[in-house]
Amino acid sequence: MNFKELRDLFISEGTEFYNQEEASALFYRMLDQLLGWSRTKVMTHLDKDIEASDLSKYLKVLEKLKAGQPIQYIFEETWFYGFPFKVNSAVLIPRPETEELVHWIIEVLKGRNGGSLLDIGTGSGCIAVALKKSLDGFHVSALDISADALEVAKYNAAMNKAIVNFIKADILAYSGTESFDLIVSNPPYIKEDEKPEMHENVLAHEPHGALFVSNENPLIFYKAIADFALAHLNPQGLLFFEINEYLGKETVEMLGFKGFKQITLKKDMQGKDRMVSCMR
Repeated sequence: MNFKELRDLFISEGTEFYNQEEASALFYRMLDQLLGWSRTKVMTHLDKDIEASDLSKYLKVLEKLKAGQPIQYIFEETWFYGFPFKVNSAVLIPRPETEELVHWIIEVLKGRNGGSLLDIGTGSGCIAVALKKSLDGFHVSALDISADALEVAKYNAAMNKAIVNFIKADILAYSGTESFDLIVSNPPYIKEDEKPEMHENVLAHEPHGALFVSNENPLIFYKAIADFALAHLNPQGLLFFEINEYLGKETVEMLGFKGFKQITLKKDMQGKDRMVSCMR
């Protein structure tokens, strides 16, 4: 089998979870990961025959993809805001809209000389590490309830040479003593009745505890984090959230009711209500 035939196999057999363009992109990503080949190099080697030992590796990747396993979990690696991150089934795969949240925070804090910030529900540590690497003089802490997630986050901080203070705690019951200039969170926000809209490989492989909330109390984490922020933000401290696109109005109203000022609801690049900021 040559590389063109392997690409065609990826496209023909990978369409249960992916369209043809996505399946083709996964083929090229696999070869970049395993061989360090760019898409251009692959294109110039499509007629090259594949060694049997190599072919078995590629076919194992295809079988995992056909089973719905995200390619980021297969190779335990992804990129976020220009930095490499280890990911596995203990943590969510970082999303582009979360990069937009990080970029917004960096723009707002640009020019500040230091401060302290807390990332609540850090998961892979992507927000905390990206902010630590992008902001000068900030002391960064990151909190998560999952010991397995914190293990991944600590690995990512070390890999990126980012000093982050990690805290194992449940934000629904946590009452620390430190104060912060900024608190950010991308907490669970997908309602149970939204599951049918989701990609099957997300439902089957990503940690549900980091994704879902009940239909009856979908803002449970936002309310708890807002209360924590009222107690632990410094005067004029900032609170940033990634939010459920369907609950922007409700989130803004909740923050206003609790007394936050300068509440801003921001759309992502797809035009969805995806981020909120406010001031204590």
